[in-house]
Parts: sequence; structure tokens; C-alpha cells
Amino acid sequence: MAFLNAGVKILLHDERSGAEDEFHYKGGIVSYVEYLNRNRTPVNDHPIYLSGEREQVQVEIAFQYYNGFSERLFSFVNNINTKEGGSHVAGFRAALTKCINRYASDDVVPKNLREKLGGDDVREGLTCVVSVRVPNPQFEGQTKTKLGNSEVKSIVESICNEQLALYLEKHPGEAKKILAKAVDAARAREAARRAKELSRKKGSGLDLLMAGKLAECQSRKPEEKELFLVEGDSAGGSAKQGRDRRFQAILPLRGKIMNVEKARFDKMLASEEIKQIIAALGTGIGREEFSADQLRYHKIIIMTDADVDGAHIRTLLLTFFYRQMHELIERGHVYIAQPPLYRLGRGKKERFFIDEDALNRYLFEQASQNMRISLQDEEISGAAMIDLLAHLSAYGKLVDRLERLGLWEDLLLFLLREQIVSANQFADLELVERLRAGLGGERYSVGVIRNCQWKPKCYEFDCAVKDKAHILQTVGPGIPLIPEYRSAIGLYPKVEGLVGERIFGLTLKDGRVMEAAGWRQLLSTIREEAFRGSTLQRYKGLGEMNPEQLWETTMNPEKRTLLQVTVADAEKADEIFTTLMGDKVEPRREFIQNHALEVSELDI
Repeated sequence: MAFLNAGVKILLHDERSGAEDEFHYKGGIVSYVEYLNRNRTPVNDHPIYLSGEREQVQVEIAFQYYNGFSERLFSFVNNINTKEGGSHVAGFRAALTKCINRYASDDVVPKNLREKLGGDDVREGLTCVVSVRVPNPQFEGQTKTKLGNSEVKSIVESICNEQLALYLEKHPGEAKKILAKAVDAARAREAARRAKELSRKKGSGLDLLMAGKLAECQSRKPEEKELFLVEGDSAGGSAKQGRDRRFQAILPLRGKIMNVEKARFDKMLASEEIKQIIAALGTGIGREEFSADQLRYHKIIIMTDADVDGAHIRTLLLTFFYRQMHELIERGHVYIAQPPLYRLGRGKKERFFIDEDALNRYLFEQASQNMRISLQDEEISGAAMIDLLAHLSAYGKLVDRLERLGLWEDLLLFLLREQIVSANQFADLELVERLRAGLGGERYSVGVIRNCQWKPKCYEFDCAVKDKAHILQTVGPGIPLIPEYRSAIGLYPKVEGLVGERIFGLTLKDGRVMEAAGWRQLLSTIREEAFRGSTLQRYKGLGEMNPEQLWETTMNPEKRTLLQVTVADAEKADEIFTTLMGDKVEPRREFIQNHALEVSELDI
């Protein structure tokens, strides 16, 4: 809203945590385009801005080219996001194609840049925002997010034609950069077309390309069929043996998947793995040929290893689907398999667990049948014991993450006991002085109280453990805004009597009596007892499972867990794919630095 309405200031204030946000962009949609392209390398230095009003229809358009290959166009009518586009988008696209072709035929343009350009060519690598204000908008489409007013098309087209032609004439340097990019796109498109024709002449596409690679299923009904994209030959072989041949097809991916974020269309089509996926799906590729209605499998399931290589391949595949077959994600056809991370064996029996939380739940259930906890005069067993252990386990994860952020457990408990729940509490100088006095003494070193720079009405001070002076934490309004701290606020009432210096007693079924000093030792002792007589295996690769195990844990529709890939926020998803998979190193380094401490398991 702040981008679409230049000069409007929007203030959001969360009265629970004291968090505040201000949104104010003097540049309006020009600032919006700059924001969208902040992690990209622009082709033209500054966004092009076009605006005008006719017949009570107000038009604003800002666009900028970047060195990528996808078109990213966001359109709005009266501040309503028109995801399906409509007449205003059609008008802009028509004017853009016409203006750039007209400029390309001008005598001032070098001969090597004179080329007949299509709409796809002039929109490759385009970031654009189209915003119109229409007195009586008519919305069409299934979700009513498509503008249907036909008169808007001619108004937008007319304004764009006049102003864009003038811009190209006044800025020949920028114009030639844009034209050169469009010409490159046209030549690449022609090369891709020739490659497609050549492949069609060589054979009948699917049969030739898939020979010995795709293990097809028996069903011919797309709504029944599933295609597993499996990492590696080993796992692919196990999946072929373990699958249900009636409706499950397997396509092993042998080589590294191309990063389509960095590759032009013709280069992408040269990748064997990408060609195999396109051929297997049957949808075609590219704006002119892609048809989601021709999809041969209504479930496309990405199945990769649980290690860092598997995560990388999964991300590359998701990048491909997001950039080249976005409609398959929108229709809900793309899924991610969830193979187990752990196998627990006891005698001839084995159980599989998708993550550490599921493993812990099982261990706590087993422990509750064989022991009870005593704390002071209270005995805890059965369901109450399972809940207690689950809460302590969740608390332990929060403590570990907060300690990586420099907020150690003693300080956390001190602040929770003082009922620090909002940033605004630090505006109370008496409270801050009490906190500082409470943390003074033999164990902690505390600094002087000062005004908070980013929240001037509040106060803060530094605190460090004396024997760990290198770990310095600022006690101030920033702490209640940490997501993990906010989670700890909600969890604290459930663990208040269990954390800190506590001695727990454990009485086992076999008569043994044990003691645990503190909640950490309690959890580790209970896990050890629950593990007794068992073997635990942590899977790194799908190939470590035999066909039966792979079927039972990952492929059996009655037992498996699948994650459906959805895009709730297209702009945010686009930003993440660009940051992690794009050309610019600096945004990726910044992302890693900002989130490095959030990693719970690092695979090196």
C-alpha cells in the first residue's frame, strides 16, 4: 500500500511486543521496482516511469530490466492486486513491444541490433509494476483478480506509446542497452526453437529420450499417476523395486540439475536432466508451448537425500518448477517427499521417524510406561509425564537457539521471572534500573544505562558473564522482539517449576532409583533408558534404505508424509529464489550471515 500510494505513511504498532514498523516511500512504484530489483544487477540504471490520466482512468507504470531471464510483472487496480492481469497489463505489453520494435527500426540503431522482436523477447528480464485507478472496475476470472474493462487497454497503450517513445529518444544509451537485451533474447529463442525441431526430427521425443530411464506405471489416468523425481541411481533402483507399479512412475536423476536462475532458455534446454523432466511430464516448455492441461502425472514428488546435497538438488528442482512451470505449483501438483531421518531397531522390530521431534515423542511414550518422575513431594507418570518431557524438550531447543544468539539461560530465566514481555517496558527507567541491579553482583558485569538509539524512548544496558566476558548481551527493547524469546514467553508457565536448579528423582519399573540434577540431565537420562537395547541409525541418503523400507516409509500413500509446494507470497518467494540462486554474491553472503546462527544441524 505504501509503494502504491506515494507519500502515504503507514505505521504499524504491535501492543503485545512493542514492535513498530513504518512504511513510507516517496518514490511510490519507482521505489517498488527498485526494491524488487535490489538483489539483481540492473540493465538500465534507473526504473522508467510512465504516468497519465484519460477518461478518469489514472495510469502509473514503472519498469526496469535486470540481467536475468524471467518476467516479473505485478499489476494493481485501485490498490487491488490483479494476479491474473487483465486489460491494463495487455495494454502495457502491447505498447512495450510496439515501441521497442519501432525504435529498433530507426536509422540511429546499429544494424546488428535491428531485429524483429516478439513480446517474449522485449519482456525477458523485465521487472514491472502497473498500477491503474478505474472508476468502475469489472473483475473477471475464477478468483476475480483480472481486470475486464476493455477501454482501459487502449488508454494504457496510448499513454505508454507516447511517453516510452519519448523516453527512448531522449535516452539513447539506456535504449540501446534495453534493445541489446531484447535482441539477445530473440536470438536465444530462435536457437531454442531450432534445438526443439532437431530433437523432434531425431525421434519421437518421449520414447527415445526416456529409453531405460523412466520407469513408467500401468495407469493411463493422469489424476491417478505419481512421478517420483529421485536423486541418484541407487535410490532410483530401490524406488523402482519398491513402488506400486499400478500408479507410481520413477525418474532417477543422475547428474547435477542445472540452476535455471542463471541459465538462458536455450542453455537450459541443453541440460539432459531438464530435458528428461520436460519429456516425462508431457507439458512442453516455454510460454508458447507449455500446457498444464497436458500434464501426465497429477502428483510430481521430489525425493532427495536428507543431507546438504539432497537439499541443494531439491532447491534446484524447485527453482526450475517455480521459474518455468509455475502453473504446476499453482495447481498443487508439486510435492516434496519426507523420507525418515531416523531408524530405531529393537530385535527384529524397526520403527522410522521423520525428525528428532517424532523420535523424542516415541521415546517419551516408552519411558512413561517404564518409569515415573518425582519432584519434591509430587510423582509424575503416564500422560502427564509425556507432556512434561515434551515441554522441556521444546524449552531446550529454544534455550539452545537463544544461547547461539548470545542470550544465555540464566539471563533468559531472569527476564521471564521479571515478566519482561514487551519492548515498551524498557521505557520505564525504574524497571530498567531494577533489572540492572538484579543482574549485578559476583557473576555478572553490567554496563551503564543508556538511551536506546533505535527506540529513543527506551533504555538499555550491556551485560556479560564475568568468566565469559566475550559474550555480551544488550538488555533492552530488542530482546522481547526475538521470535525465540516470544516463544519462550508462551512456554514458560508450563516449565516454570521444572527449570533452574532442580533435583529430579526417577523410579524405574525394575526397582532402580536414579537422580537427575536439572532438566538437561533429566532428558538425557530418560533418553538413555528408553534407548536401552535399541540401535539408532540416522539416514543421510535414500540409498541406505532397501526397497521395502523405502516403500513403507516414503512411498506408501497410506503411511507416507508429503509436503505440498505452495506459494502464498509470490514476491517473497521470488526474492528468496533470487537471493539464494542468482548471480549476486553479496545478498547471498548477507543472507547466510544473518541466518547462520539459526542452523540447528550443519552438514559439512
